[in-house]
Amino acid sequence: MKNVAQIFVVTAAFVTVAACTQAPPPPPPDTRAADEKALRDAEARAAALMGQTDKDFDQMATFWADDGSLMVPNLANIKGNAAIKSFLKEQFSDPNFTLKWGADNVEVAKSGDLGYTQGTYTMTMTDPKTKKVVTEKGKYATVFKKQTDGSWRAVADINNADAPAVEEPAK
Repeated sequence: MKNVAQIFVVTAAFVTVAACTQAPPPPPPDTRAADEKALRDAEARAAALMGQTDKDFDQMATFWADDGSLMVPNLANIKGNAAIKSFLKEQFSDPNFTLKWGADNVEVAKSGDLGYTQGTYTMTMTDPKTKKVVTEKGKYATVFKKQTDGSWRAVADINNADAPAVEEPAK
């Protein structure tokens, strides 16, 4: 009888533990396709702002997170919206400056909080040394982080040239 009571108690304990154990929550929905589109849209919006005649540097700077960084060749890391906005104003003070880019690859983590784009760019500007108009082609990678409001902003943006800039033929 003592053995039956022990078996009953052990069985009751297992049943109680099993009943109290909850199944893990279901995984969050996979939003990668929508998030990848959001990253492409963020880049398209930034490109459109940079292509406007009247530049809105405050709006342009919203492409980057408040603590985002922009890393371009031959300069120290440009960190934070204020510094990035200042850099953009300087770049666009060159009447020959244009920048066009496009992503070849967009990836978002399954967690839905980080993503990146990779692509190519073409930049035209006045060479500060020769004062001639030059065009540079290169590649870039931008890391995005989803913000608390659901928007995507760049936290690290880096580019480098494929080769030295080429002088544009005289027009």
